[in-house]
This record gives sequence, C-alpha cells and structure tokens, in this order.
Amino acid sequence: MQTTLPSPGTIEIAPSILSADFARLADEIASVASVGVKMLHLDVMDGHFVPNITIGPPVIAKLRKHSDLFFDSHLMISEPDKYIEAFAQAGVNNITFHIEVTDEPERTVDRIHDLGCTAGITLNPETPVESIRKVAPLCDMVLVMTVRPGFGGQEFMDDAARKVIAVREMVGPNIRIEVDGGIDPQTAPIVVSYGADTLVAGNAIFGRSDRVAAIQAIQDACRREGRNVRRPHGGS
Repeated sequence: MQTTLPSPGTIEIAPSILSADFARLADEIASVASVGVKMLHLDVMDGHFVPNITIGPPVIAKLRKHSDLFFDSHLMISEPDKYIEAFAQAGVNNITFHIEVTDEPERTVDRIHDLGCTAGITLNPETPVESIRKVAPLCDMVLVMTVRPGFGGQEFMDDAARKVIAVREMVGPNIRIEVDGGIDPQTAPIVVSYGADTLVAGNAIFGRSDRVAAIQAIQDACRREGRNVRRPHGGS
C-alpha cells in the first residue's frame, strides 16, 4: 500500500472520485489504479462550508478495503478538528483542510501528523497566499483551488492558479503543491509551469470511457513542460 506522499520531483495525477459513478465506486477506483496512478483524491463536503454533501468516514473505510492507493482526502468542512481522527481511522493517508475554517492551523497539522497522516492546507480562490505563510512550511502539501469548492465540472480559474507561483516561492521544492479544479490536458501544463506537481482531475478522467488514454493525455501535456511524469502501465 502507498502510505506516504510520492517524493518531490515527479508530476502525480490524483483522480477525483467526485466525478466517478458513486454506484460503482470500487470498480471506478480499480479502473484508474490499473493505469498506475499512486493517489486517489477524496472530496469530502459537509453542505455547510460548501453547498454540497458527498462522503464521510464510513464510505472511505469501505473503499479502503478495495484499494491500496494513497487516499488524499480533501476536507471541505467547517470543523475539521472534530473529524480528522475519524478520517484517519477510516484509512486516509493525507488530510487536507481549509485555512478559511481554522484560527489555529498549526495545531491541526500537528494533530494530523500525530494520527500518522500527512497534512495539507488549502486555499480557496479568493484567499490570499499570505494567510498560509506560517503553516505551509509545516505541511506536506499545499492545495490551491482553481475553482470554487463544492461542485465538479467548473471552469478553470487562471487567476487562482497563478497563486501556485507565490506558494512555490514560499515553500521551496520539498513540499508538494496540488491544484484542484478544471484540470485537463489544456490546463495541466499551465499549472505545472507555475510550479504545481500534484494534479487533481475529475471529469477529464472519469468523464471518459478510456481512463488510460485520459490520464495519458494529461501526463503527455505535462511532459511537454519538461517535467518528470510517471507514465501509466501499458504506455509507450
């Protein structure tokens, strides 16, 4: 089982199950695991911080039994401290929470680490990069939202994506920077050029019947930026 974030230096694709068929989640996850990705992105929404509700620890615990992928959980919830232990026990490997919902993010990061998970901090499109200056160096990953959180299929926001440049300057080369929202073969090389190395893609993968070709297209687009991208199984 992949229990740690991939080491810096590669571009990783993290398929988001928000765009998958929820009636066939185990099969949907298997379809991307067979391609050779290491990470799976789990969008957790509470209907309060964002206007949508998705999955919680019970569903994730069931999925854990069917997958050895690195579970990258994105908590779009108002009170993450109440639930991070439950998510850790359910089998997630990374817990990312929003800077907008906590006054003591450093404490939350410490608790996530104490639970044996890696930790990430998230910026909404309207949130200034300066807000994470103290906590970002303590994290394993920073997530920059390139859409407003809550729903899949939104249009990529380049102004938000440009925050990656400032975040990379802030954290240096040894902390992963993830982008989430509107990522496809056209936008992936843009965020890679800004300094991102972990790309969440939902519709661009699960919206296509050929998952290998879908992931390959994103990887090839990033490779044209001259970055080290893991090629899927069966690729040339």
